[in-house]
Amino acid sequence: MRLTLHTDYALRVLVHVGLRQGELVTISEIADCYGISKNHLTKVVHQLGRSGYLETVRGKYGGVRLLVRPENVRLGAFIRRTEEDFALARCMRDDDLENDNCLLTASCVAKRALAQGLTAFFGALDNYTLADMLAAEGCRADECMPACA
Repeated sequence: MRLTLHTDYALRVLVHVGLRQGELVTISEIADCYGISKNHLTKVVHQLGRSGYLETVRGKYGGVRLLVRPENVRLGAFIRRTEEDFALARCMRDDDLENDNCLLTASCVAKRALAQGLTAFFGALDNYTLADMLAAEGCRADECMPACA
């Protein structure tokens, strides 16, 4: 299982903004911190705003801040929402027109095993929240993240 850059960047944004505890953070600040294209990050932040994770404030003194409580953001649910495709094999795709031609469909152990693996993957991720990520990162003082008080 490999997550897209979109999900990777979305998680970075949530952690970065979450560590600022309500302060407005600019897209430029986040982009500079992680070495991410500002244009790409703008798309990620826009989607996070539309999905209700971030409050976006426009204008000269604008930026973004966390709109949700970190303990309410389960990583598994978040990734399910940000990723588009979880088909681990071609036969698991809903839009696979050739799936009907697979002679193993009725007895395929691999398809069942992959589906169970995906369920276990998300089950493990659902045990963690954004609050867990913030707690792990909160006391790392470097130039991008605020130092612990």
